[in-house]
Amino acid sequence: MLDGIKRWLSGTTEPVPHGLEDVAAWAGGLQHSFRGLAEDGFVVDGRLTDSGGAPELAGAVWRLEWGPSQRPYIRGNELRLRAEPGVESELQLLVVTRPLQEELEKSIFEQYVEDVQTRIDTQSPPEMRWLVMFPKLPGSEMGPLHEPYVALGNAKPWLMAWLHGPLTQALDVHAGYSQAPMVLMIGRGRLTLRMALDTPTVPEIKRCLTMFEVAMREARRVHIDHPEGLPSGSSTEWGSSTTR
Repeated sequence: MLDGIKRWLSGTTEPVPHGLEDVAAWAGGLQHSFRGLAEDGFVVDGRLTDSGGAPELAGAVWRLEWGPSQRPYIRGNELRLRAEPGVESELQLLVVTRPLQEELEKSIFEQYVEDVQTRIDTQSPPEMRWLVMFPKLPGSEMGPLHEPYVALGNAKPWLMAWLHGPLTQALDVHAGYSQAPMVLMIGRGRLTLRMALDTPTVPEIKRCLTMFEVAMREARRVHIDHPEGLPSGSSTEWGSSTTR
């Protein structure tokens, strides 16, 4: 009977994987779709409940996934969030936790030393290539995010407008709770968050989702406030690969 109640709360007829009952109940309570995966993970499909002054995003959908990492730089399991906030497909922006940035740059340097540049260009995830391609925002322009994060991209005015405001506070609050490797990026019109997370808990998921939704709303705001879009001649030659 208890299992039946849990399935009803989660809005699914599939059995809830052991240990994920609280997550399924949280998702069901908000009328999000929860689906357990056979490979020890889950997917939650939800909608933005608070457009925060961006009516174009009212009801915008997002997908939250947890399971084995899809990136070599995150070991174990990861939390993934994806959405399409309606921004230019040419944008290539990245915010990454500083220790992870340092680790990735060391790895990239070692691969170049080993003369495997072709593999870096064609097989490495876009966020790793962007670390080589684009200049980082100087610390003086990062404000309180200077210590925990590094930010870069192919449209500096757009990146600064995105970061400065509610997203700065959201990222700063997140850094106070978690030191886990994390990337927040915009590419091919999609906003993506990846964070190392061994065991999913409702409080951790809610914190990440809150930050992600702020990033969604702020991305849409900048898109509207800066109709000029990308500066002419923005580099996109390595941006053709998917941000899966």
